[in-house]
Amino acid sequence: QAAADPMSSSDAPEDGPKETSSVSQNISDADAFKILLEMKMKKRQKKPTLPSTVTELGTEDGSKVYVVGTAHFSDSSKKDVVKTIQEVQPDVVVVELCQYRVSMLKMDEKTLLKEAKEINLEKLQQAIKQNGVMSGLMQMLLLKVSAHITEQLGMAPGGEFREAFKEASKVPFCKFHLGDRPIPVTFKRAIAALSFWQKVKLAWGLCFLSDPISKDDVEKCKQKDLLEQMMAEMIGEFPDLHRTIVSERDIYLTYMLKQAAKQIELPRASETEPRRYIPAVVVGVVGMGHVPGIEKNWNSDLNIQEIMSVPPPSASSKIFKFVIKATVFGLMGYGCYRIGQRTVQFILSMPAAQSYLQKLTEIRSQH
Repeated sequence: QAAADPMSSSDAPEDGPKETSSVSQNISDADAFKILLEMKMKKRQKKPTLPSTVTELGTEDGSKVYVVGTAHFSDSSKKDVVKTIQEVQPDVVVVELCQYRVSMLKMDEKTLLKEAKEINLEKLQQAIKQNGVMSGLMQMLLLKVSAHITEQLGMAPGGEFREAFKEASKVPFCKFHLGDRPIPVTFKRAIAALSFWQKVKLAWGLCFLSDPISKDDVEKCKQKDLLEQMMAEMIGEFPDLHRTIVSERDIYLTYMLKQAAKQIELPRASETEPRRYIPAVVVGVVGMGHVPGIEKNWNSDLNIQEIMSVPPPSASSKIFKFVIKATVFGLMGYGCYRIGQRTVQFILSMPAAQSYLQKLTEIRSQH
């Protein structure tokens, strides 16, 4: 990038490349850092023109955090993310992903679209192995919902995160952080919070979700008033689920954004040179539903230890797990019985078997 800005080759003197080569060999790492940092600062807009979906937050030491509220299946959200990163030239980009979902950053849109639509037995086994029976089944039901939206819109989820990843790589010295709580912890805490009948009701609702979804419906999720109304309906029906899936993750995301917003230490030419720090600029990319919670928690002292623990399974959870296992084994047993019954009937219908049985009957009648 340092070589892209100077005069064009037609205006440069003939010995220009040799001088540039000589300078580049003699320049120190600290000087190179300073040059690139200065270029970054010049490109950074002091009064950035930001989309309406961006919320600006600050820290006591002067760091700035720009939270982009997105809808996960929205083209305009992708544009909002790109524009924000280009305008503010951040030091850190934080996205609402954890290490268990980081693969979506590396896949292309076509592969993701195919993956999202295909829910098979292998994926179910992997989810159960990773998260346990209950959490694994719940994860697959939520994947079914995602697949339903993917099929309706023809768009793979996580486009705004992939755009954030691409844009962050273009900004000098920009770090990329995963800011969401690990998904197994979220699922296990969510399952533990629900009663037996709530689990049945939720699973039933997810299994039979078939309402059509349009791109206009997705864009409505970026409007705070409509989103708050949807959240209120969810809280009314599943308050504990809202607490574990939304409110606790609001706290976790806020904590990670504040960690990313710590001041940046500038490089030193020598050990004797005093340490110098500058405020950080951070861009956070999260679902619009998390923005109010992040704003609410921003000035609070946060401790994430409590929301990272996984409670032991409740009695209702054990019962539900037993019912699921009993149903699966019952179906398998019935299947084996039916296969065995048909096999016996087939063997007995064969002429050789009938002849053998007739001889056996004659022998027994003689005795």
